[in-house]
Amino acid sequence: MPINLSKMEANTSNDNASFRNRITTVDDEGKRKWLFPKKPKGKFTNYRTYLSYLLLIILFVNPWIKIDGEPLLMFNIIERKFILFGQVFWPQDFFLFALIMITMVIFIVLFTAVYGRVFCGWICPQTIFMEMVFRKIEYWIDGDYKQQIQLKKQTWNTQKIIKRVFKYGLFYLISVIIAHTFLAYIIGSDELVRIQTSPIQEHLVGFISILVFSWVFFFVFAWFREQVCLIVCPYGRLQGVMLDRNSLVVAYDYIRGEKRAKFKKNEDRKSENKGDCIDCHQCVDVCPTGIDIRNGTQLECINCTACIDACDYMMENVGLEKGLIRIDSENAIAENKRQFFTTRAKAYTAVLIVLIGFVIYLFTLRGNMEASILRTPGMLYQEQENGFISNLYNVKVVNKSNKDLKLTFELENMDGEVKMVGMDTLRLEKGKSNQQAFFVNISKENLKEKSTPIKIGIYNNGELIHENETSFLGPNTTK
Repeated sequence: MPINLSKMEANTSNDNASFRNRITTVDDEGKRKWLFPKKPKGKFTNYRTYLSYLLLIILFVNPWIKIDGEPLLMFNIIERKFILFGQVFWPQDFFLFALIMITMVIFIVLFTAVYGRVFCGWICPQTIFMEMVFRKIEYWIDGDYKQQIQLKKQTWNTQKIIKRVFKYGLFYLISVIIAHTFLAYIIGSDELVRIQTSPIQEHLVGFISILVFSWVFFFVFAWFREQVCLIVCPYGRLQGVMLDRNSLVVAYDYIRGEKRAKFKKNEDRKSENKGDCIDCHQCVDVCPTGIDIRNGTQLECINCTACIDACDYMMENVGLEKGLIRIDSENAIAENKRQFFTTRAKAYTAVLIVLIGFVIYLFTLRGNMEASILRTPGMLYQEQENGFISNLYNVKVVNKSNKDLKLTFELENMDGEVKMVGMDTLRLEKGKSNQQAFFVNISKENLKEKSTPIKIGIYNNGELIHENETSFLGPNTTK
C-alpha cells in the first residue's frame, strides 16, 4: 500500500529507508536473524488472548463433536469426503463445494480490502499457536526478550541445557497434540482413536503420518516461526494488491508523531517542533515480525496490534494522548482525521453479509439425495392383457447422506404400480450412486390423454425422502 512519507523521510536515515529491500529476519550478510520480541501487554493483547483461547478450544473440540454419527467438520481428501457443519459433501457435490470456496475467496478479498490483515493477527492458526502457545511457553521458561537474548549468547552449561531440553520437549509434545488434532480433521476422530489403540503394524501409514505431522509442526514453531508469514504464506504476498489507502490497518500517525525526539520533562514539544513520538522503540521491541511500524504498512505486518498496546502504554506514562499508533486508514491519517467506519466500509460489509447469506442459501438447496427419472429412450408404451399400460423408466440416484439407503418406488398421484427390474429394493451405500430400471403400470381407464404427468415417490424404509415428476405415455382415449 503506498503511503505518504513526506514527514517521515525527514527523520529517517538512509539505512532505515532501505527497510523494504529485505525482510526483517535477514541481516546484511543474508543470514537468518533471530527475533526476540518483548512480551506484549495491554488492552488489545488481552482481547486477542481471550479470542485465541476460545478458538483453540473450538479447534481441539470440533473433531469430537458429531451430528448423526458424523463429525461436525472433516476434510477427508483421501476418500474425497468433506463434512461442513454436519453436511456431507461427496464428489457429486463438487460444483456446490466449488461455489462455496469461490464465495469464500471473494469474501476474503473484500474483507481484506476493508479491514486489512486482521485475520492474520487475530484468527490465523499459525499466529495463535506461535504467539499464544509457544511464545508464552518461551516467556515462561526463558524469560522476556532481554533474558532470551542473554540465554542465546550464554555458553552451554547445566542451566541452559535444562531450559533448552524442557522447552523443546514441551514444544514437541504440543506439536504431537496438534498433529493428532489436524489428522482427526482429515480421517475423523474414530479412525484416529483406532490408530492410537491398535498395534503399529496394523496402521503403519497412519503412524508415519502422525510422526511426520508432529515433526513438521515442531520445525515450524521451534525454528521456522515468523518466517511462515514472511516467506511461505501467500496471503501476506497478496495483501499488496488487496489493500488500498482506505483499508483499515495498524498505522502510525506520522502527522502527529514527527519529528521524533526523546522525551524530556516539562518541555513544550510543539514549540520546539517535536512530534508526539518519543522514539522509545517499544513498538519495534514488541513486534513479532521485527518491523518498525513507523515506516508505514509493510509486508511483514500481521496486524497483531502489539505495537498499539506498547505505544499507548508509553503515551500514557509521559502524559500524551494515546492513539499515536492505531487502527486506521492511510487517507484518514493523511487528512488528520479519524475514520473507522466509512461509507465504503459499510458498503463492502453489506456485500460480505450478502455473500454469507448466499453460502447459507446454497446449503439449504442441498438435499440428502439426488434422483433423476427419465423414460427409456426409444421405448413406446406397452399394453398388457389385464388392461394396464406399461412404461419403462430409468432412474439414477445419488446418496448424499451419511447413511446407507434401502429404496423403493411408488406412484403418488394416481392408482397404479411400480415394478423394479430384477429386484424389489434398490440398496445404495452412502456417497455412492446407482442406476436402475423399473416399469410403471397404470390402468387404461385412468389415462385420459396421450401424455399424463405422474409423480413417483422414493421411499427409504417406508419414509418418503424424494419425489420426482415425469410423464406417462399411453393411447389417446379422448373422444
